[in-house]
Amino acid sequence: MQIEIVEHEPPYRVGVVIGSLSRESVNRRLAEALQKLAPAELEFFEIRYGDLPLYNRDLDADYPQVARDFKAAIRSADAVLFVTPEYNRSIPGPLKNAIDWGSRPYGDNAWEDKPTGVIGGSPGKIGTAVGQQTLRGTLSYLNARQMTSPEAYIQLTPGLIDDEGRVTDGETEEFLRLFMSKFREYIARVLTVIPQD
Repeated sequence: MQIEIVEHEPPYRVGVVIGSLSRESVNRRLAEALQKLAPAELEFFEIRYGDLPLYNRDLDADYPQVARDFKAAIRSADAVLFVTPEYNRSIPGPLKNAIDWGSRPYGDNAWEDKPTGVIGGSPGKIGTAVGQQTLRGTLSYLNARQMTSPEAYIQLTPGLIDDEGRVTDGETEEFLRLFMSKFREYIARVLTVIPQD
């Protein structure tokens, strides 16, 4: 079997999925900081999901427009970056609900082959590590193409990211810049081998 190599040139459109619906979310602030530290070849937009109803298989036959729009946003992205908190050693319920909507109805999985990155922050020292592993398991099942290294579990101490979305600690800034640079490289590799529709 021969793999067809197709060049997909930047800029790359990155859909950002923020795991918390809170306007004051520390992960929303982290997402803003990541965009400022990212290579110029990445363009960002938020994939919103707060208006999705609870997923119910009974709706598959008459898929709601809000879910169609959500899936269209996923498909319009060259890649997806998840920036999520950890709730009770897992991911937030609304985020899991959104991922389920994106994968349904059966056979119409918008996450399929999508280059994805996973990162999160919390005030605690484990920085969403357990929640990220839960998310990664779900994304693996859905055949999303995950960047597995570097992993990024960020302890968001007070003042680490200022009101303008700037990282105030040099070492953390350098690491987050590296994370976004590696994500850009990963997107290019995946899109070269698996062109998106």
